[in-house]
Amino acid sequence: MNMDKNSAALYKKMQTEVESYQNLQKSCVKMVKQRALLEGQLNENKCVLDELNLLGPDNKVFKLFGPVLVKQELEDSRQNVGKRIEYISKELKSSTDTLENMEKDMLKHREAVAKYQQQWQVAAAMK
Repeated sequence: MNMDKNSAALYKKMQTEVESYQNLQKSCVKMVKQRALLEGQLNENKCVLDELNLLGPDNKVFKLFGPVLVKQELEDSRQNVGKRIEYISKELKSSTDTLENMEKDMLKHREAVAKYQQQWQVAAAMK
């Protein structure tokens, strides 16, 4: 393609924006997968807590440590699962915020690409 310096510069800027957009898109996909994993863990832990809340003081609770089942106090188990739910919820909130920021950045790059593309087409038409 034969371009003058201005067209070439615009084309290069447009390419840079496209690459930035594509990189953000890849990161976004990873973040969505991570979120899905966290949501699964959160649901699993909520189910465990629901089950623990059905138990009475006479019930025994065991936790699997490697190949060994170890007896645990019911209240300790509830607290541990509660803390996990709290932690996972914070991680989910953080990933939601990150995704929102990524989407805003992607929009900026899309708009920049459109702007450079328009300028490039105008410059090409003026030849």
